[in-house]
Amino acid sequence: VVNTVSETIAEVREMGDAALYDLTERFDGVQLESLTASSEAGAIALSSLPDDLRKALVVAEAAVRKHHEKELRSSRETFDRGLRIRTLRRPVARAGCYVPGGRASYPSTVLMTAVVARVAGVDKVTVCVPPDEGGRVSNTTLAATEVAGVDTVHPVGGVQAIAAMAYGTESVGKVDVIVGPGNVYVALAKQQVAGAVRVPSAFTGPSEVVVLADGTAPAEFIATDLVAQAEHGPDGISWLVTWDGAVGDAVDLALEVVLQETSRGDEIAATLASKGRCVLVDSEQQALDVVDAIAPEHLQLMVSTPETLAERVRNAGAV
Repeated sequence: VVNTVSETIAEVREMGDAALYDLTERFDGVQLESLTASSEAGAIALSSLPDDLRKALVVAEAAVRKHHEKELRSSRETFDRGLRIRTLRRPVARAGCYVPGGRASYPSTVLMTAVVARVAGVDKVTVCVPPDEGGRVSNTTLAATEVAGVDTVHPVGGVQAIAAMAYGTESVGKVDVIVGPGNVYVALAKQQVAGAVRVPSAFTGPSEVVVLADGTAPAEFIATDLVAQAEHGPDGISWLVTWDGAVGDAVDLALEVVLQETSRGDEIAATLASKGRCVLVDSEQQALDVVDAIAPEHLQLMVSTPETLAERVRNAGAV
C-alpha cells in the first residue's frame, strides 16, 4: 500500500490534471468530463432535495457552526516581570476537505469539515470527493457543500485527491491544511504529504462506535446509531455494550426494522454480521472496562446517568 501511495502521489506531482483523469479512470472506473463541479451545481442540488432532507442539512449546519463558534479563541497577552508575550491567532488561507464517496454519500463530513473552516475564517474552502459511477458528485453531498459555503468541489477521490490538494494541479489549487476521513490509502497519502501541508490526525479510520446502553434508552435509537456507523464499511466496528439482556433482545428486533428501511440494508447487515457485537456484562464497571479496552473512535452513553459515566471513561475519541 505504501508503495502504491508513493507512486500515485509522484504521478500527480509530475503530470497534474492528466494524472487525475487517468487515475480516476483506473481506480474508480470513471471517465471524468471535468475536474471541477460547476459553480451552480451546489445550489441546483440543494433545490432538488426533498424538503425534509434539505431542512436536515440546514439544521445540522447550524448545530456544527454553533458548537465551533464557542471554540474560537481570541488573541491574548501575558505579562511577566516586564516581559509581554502576545499570542495572535490567524486562520490559514486555504483548507482542503476530503469527503469519502463512491458507495455512499457523506454530507455530514462536508458539514463537519467545511463549516469548521468557515467558522475559523479560512479564505477558500475546497472539497474533494470520489465520483459516482456516472462521474458525478452525489446530489446530497453537493447540496451540503452549498449549505456549508464551499468555494470549489472536485469529483476526485483517493490518493490522487490528497496529492492534488497538497501540491496543486492546473485545476486543483494547493491548500494549506487537509482534513477529513478516508481509507488506509487516503490516510497514508495524508501522512506522506504532511511535509507540504498540515495534516491533523492523518489516521482517521476505520470507523468505530460503541454504544453503552441501559433499559432507559429506546431500542430504535440504539439500532439507528449502530446502523449509521456500520454503513461506513466492513472494516470498522459497531458494538452494543449493556448489563441488561432485555436491551440486547430489543435492539436485535429494532435492527431488523431499521435495516428494512435503509437503501443499503443488505450491505450494512453484512457489516454487522462480521463486525457487530452485543456484549453482555454484569455491571457498569465491567461495561467501562470493555470500552477502555476497545478505545473506540465514537462512544455513546445512552444511559440514565451519562454525565456520571462520562467522568469514568478513560479511552475514547468522542463521547
